[in-house]
Amino acid sequence: MPGSVVNSSGNDTDRFLDSEFRYTLFPIFYSFVFIFGLTANLGALFVLRHLRNAKAMNEIRIYMTNLTVADLLFVCVLPLWISYYKERGHWAFSDALCRITGTMFFINTYCSVLFLTVISFNRYWAITQPLDAASSDHRRRGILVSVAIWVATLSAAVFYLVEPGTNDDALNGNVTRCFEGYHQEESETKQTLIVTHFIIVAFFFLVFLLVVVCNLLICRTLMAQRLKQVGRQHWRLKKHALWMVCVVLAVFVVCFVPHHVVQGPWTMAVLKLGGWEADTRQRLNDAHQVTLMLMGLNCLLDPVVYCFATRKFRRFVASWLRRMRNAPDCASHTASTNMSVGSQRHAQLVPLEPPRKE
Repeated sequence: MPGSVVNSSGNDTDRFLDSEFRYTLFPIFYSFVFIFGLTANLGALFVLRHLRNAKAMNEIRIYMTNLTVADLLFVCVLPLWISYYKERGHWAFSDALCRITGTMFFINTYCSVLFLTVISFNRYWAITQPLDAASSDHRRRGILVSVAIWVATLSAAVFYLVEPGTNDDALNGNVTRCFEGYHQEESETKQTLIVTHFIIVAFFFLVFLLVVVCNLLICRTLMAQRLKQVGRQHWRLKKHALWMVCVVLAVFVVCFVPHHVVQGPWTMAVLKLGGWEADTRQRLNDAHQVTLMLMGLNCLLDPVVYCFATRKFRRFVASWLRRMRNAPDCASHTASTNMSVGSQRHAQLVPLEPPRKE
């Protein structure tokens, strides 16, 4: 969840403990993610649209398309977060927009986690049951699983839409915080928040365990096939599949695991549950800010997963890049050909001069 609050003080009860580096780093980082994330995910949608007629691609294409949509939802609200951090933590927009942007952050995080999980399961099925994967559509299954993921994620995100998202911080320049300021909540509300956060963290690590097991099984299957089957083409395909395993695990380890490791202690420090020293709270706050940035990277890394997940996606991208690279040469060749044809026509239209008599 975006934002970070810890108690500090004058009297260590009401003031907002900040991480000053985020006001410089976040606008730059989120601008980078916005530009390249928007480009990469729109490009991914373009490729997936052109692969819609591939029968064996239908199920995983559905998962990839939904994951891309989740990434674009987050990318599209990044300009609002950029403005928030440029204004040094002041939300200049309405409370409704604050709720929407916070909800998009939540949806992107957990839709990404769940769709990467089902993509891993789909690749495990494709590797262990290649004939079924090649000859079956399973489009209905892809739609049903995607609907279930969206329903579950949106149901969990309703809390962020119905509850107020903004808080006035009069002690720090009279600014309006967006999804920050939980240290000011009542004791009962704090207990609800801590339970909710720990449920989310426990859910994430359960899913992460399933992803690790699934990808280890993929590696074991691929390595066993390598011992039985030889051939350059066959091993090239297996190598790409192994790279997909590495990229999926990298997305989890880099983007999601650090945030969920820090989230529990950070929440307790924010809500002043337990004896936390001021230095410890500051370090947890700084670490939490860094993990928020890391989660934004998944919008850039997800299209990389698509390239290694399916050969058709990879081939389409490679073919398109070759066409783009060869386009200037083709244009030059076409121009020179047209000039040559034009010269020939001119020669046919203009008669040759008769030989001069001496």
